[in-house]
Amino acid sequence: MRCEFDMVYRNCLGLRGVARATSVVLMACVVAAVAPVFSSAHAADPAPAKKVADLAKGKASAAAVCAGCHMPDGNSVIPQNPILAGQHAAYIEKQLANFRIKPGASAPERNNAIMLGFATMLSEDDMRNLGAFYAAQKPNAASPKRKELVSVGEKIYRSGAPEKGLPACAGCHGPNGAGIPAQYPRLAGQHPEYTEATLNAFRGGQRKNSAQMTTIAAKMSDADVAAVSEYLASLR
Repeated sequence: MRCEFDMVYRNCLGLRGVARATSVVLMACVVAAVAPVFSSAHAADPAPAKKVADLAKGKASAAAVCAGCHMPDGNSVIPQNPILAGQHAAYIEKQLANFRIKPGASAPERNNAIMLGFATMLSEDDMRNLGAFYAAQKPNAASPKRKELVSVGEKIYRSGAPEKGLPACAGCHGPNGAGIPAQYPRLAGQHPEYTEATLNAFRGGQRKNSAQMTTIAAKMSDADVAAVSEYLASLR
C-alpha cells in the first residue's frame, strides 16, 4: 500500500496547474480515509481487566489459614493481632505481599516470621480474595485501655505537633480513622496494643513498607505513640 501511494504521489508531481492541485487534494482525502484503519490495526492491546475477587474462596482461606490468629471473620480478640474486619481490601492485599520476601531481597518489607510463613503459602488470587472477604466483614471495635491518654492522643491525631514537625494523622487517615482505600488503612477501633507495636516498628526500622510512616513515626515520642494508639481505639 505504501508503494502505491508513492507512485500516485510521484505522478501528481508530474502534473501541472489545476490538474496537479486537484490530484494532490484527492490523494490527501484518500490518505485521511484509510489512515484510521491502519492506526487501529497497530493500536496497542487494551490492558487486561483486574480479576474479580471471590468472597467464597476468601472465606475458605480465612478459615483455613488466618482464623487461628484473627478469628474467622477477622475480628481478632488477641490484642497483639490486628482486627482485619472492615479493613480496605487493597490494603490487606498489599500487606500480605509485603510480608513475603521479594526476589533479590534478603528480608521482607514487613518482617514478621509468623506472617512470612503464612503469606508465602498464598497465591495472588488468595491474597485478593482474602482482602475482599475481610473488607466485607463488620468490625467489632476494640476499646482504649489507658483512657487518661485518649484526650492527648486526640490532639495529636487531629492537629499533630507542629513544634516537632509532626503532621496530623487525620490528614491521611480521616477524621474518624476510616482511612483511604488502597493508600491509608482504616485505624478506627484497632487494638491499641497492636497500633502501638506497629508505630514502634516503623520507628525502629523493623517495618519498611511505608517511607512516609517511617518519617512520621520517627518524630513521635513513646508518649505520643501510646496516646495516639489509645485514641484510635476509641474511634468508631
